[in-house]
Amino acid sequence: MSKNSHLGHQAKKRFGQNFLHNDAVISQIVDAINPEPGENLIEIGPGLGALTEPVIERAGKLSVVELDRDLAHRLRHHPFLAPHLTIHETDALKFDFARLATDDKPLRIFGNLPYNISTPLIFHLLSFKDKVKDMHFMLQKEVVERMASGENSKAYGRLSIMTQYQCQVIPVMEIGPEAFKPAPKVDSAIVRLVPHKEIKNPVKDIGALNQVCQTAFNQRRKTIRNSFKKLIPAEQLQNLGIDPGLRPENLTLDQYILLANFIVDHPPEA
Repeated sequence: MSKNSHLGHQAKKRFGQNFLHNDAVISQIVDAINPEPGENLIEIGPGLGALTEPVIERAGKLSVVELDRDLAHRLRHHPFLAPHLTIHETDALKFDFARLATDDKPLRIFGNLPYNISTPLIFHLLSFKDKVKDMHFMLQKEVVERMASGENSKAYGRLSIMTQYQCQVIPVMEIGPEAFKPAPKVDSAIVRLVPHKEIKNPVKDIGALNQVCQTAFNQRRKTIRNSFKKLIPAEQLQNLGIDPGLRPENLTLDQYILLANFIVDHPPEA
């Protein structure tokens, strides 16, 4: 049998498929999610059902978003799982998760995310944060480290700032490649994201925060005097109490919010 085949399904590289098969790891992940009956649970990329089955055993029902036509077909005809599933055969990057939420049942989203689209998918999911109670994701360990990193670290960047502005980021556990088939070439980790109920220092426009972060970290080796010269003059950085000689990873989240609010109030010339 091919090393890329598991339970009769050939893993598809274009979908970034790596299937969990370690029962102890699966049990730990489900314990971390702690699904309960009546909750509005959504799994992204259920694959061959490694997490799907134990979650249904605890919660009773589940919605899943699956792009792979073959895997969606397997789930529809699964003797145990099918009656408990609502299957959305679509691309999670384009899916409107808000339509699954209700006022009394916020979303609890989880999944083993394809590593090749994990960052854009995280940004897409954050756009629904007001409808979400929490999210649990298996990601490349490096991505979780970036999400959780603080300033003055090489891992700190746009993903750190944009995620931490909107959520509490809690690394849960690390998982080695041997827990998957086929085994990925990287270590993995589980992260819990809990959207902030209230943001203490709200930015005037989250798009401006994203713009400031992109501008800074696209040239992260440069000082902010150079990387921001088309957005904010060096003398204005000093007026805001920010040293123009700092590099992007040296600025705090609150300083990025300050810069974002400045460009909202003083849009740069085209």
